[in-house]
Amino acid sequence: MRDKQILPLLLLPLGIINPLLTRQKECVLSKKDAKKLIPLLLLIFTVAGVIGFIYETVCVFINEGEFFKRGTTYGPWIPIYGVGALIIYFLTVRFRKKPWLVFLISSIACGLLELISGYVIDKYFHMRLWDYSQVILNWGHVNGYICIRSVITWGLFGLLLMYGILPPLEKFQSRHFKAFNIVTFVLFGLFALDIVLSLTIK
Repeated sequence: MRDKQILPLLLLPLGIINPLLTRQKECVLSKKDAKKLIPLLLLIFTVAGVIGFIYETVCVFINEGEFFKRGTTYGPWIPIYGVGALIIYFLTVRFRKKPWLVFLISSIACGLLELISGYVIDKYFHMRLWDYSQVILNWGHVNGYICIRSVITWGLFGLLLMYGILPPLEKFQSRHFKAFNIVTFVLFGLFALDIVLSLTIK
């Protein structure tokens, strides 16, 4: 199926955070070794994917009046939300004491992620996986790729990630390191396997 081909495209924005990895001196977690940082990032990616799936399911139900499976994977997760969460993490982790800045950066960065992804998928794959011109509360939408509501939602998602999700994950990791790794690699392994299967099974 052609919609399976766009998953790698949605993962491309991860490339923009690579330069940030070399600036770890500015990050709160810069002193943690890879054994702690990598599992944390993988679980953030997975949890965000699930939250995104739930959010879109609810939005579709409100807009269409029925439940509809969202995303191109088989399971209850959507990769672009995981990508967005990692972008938010790397761009805002050093500003955790400034919620307003976390909100602003998350809104702008992930709004651009959604705008660019939507445009490229539409123009080069001739597909519309989302179209805000067809939904409620779509003020100021840009060709249906983004709208004020979606940008604000990304900002709120950034606040949820940095202040509602990240702290308990960090606490879980610090107190139960082995259990944290088991949970992380099992869940992320299922997510990764799902992505591979969705790309290969026609």
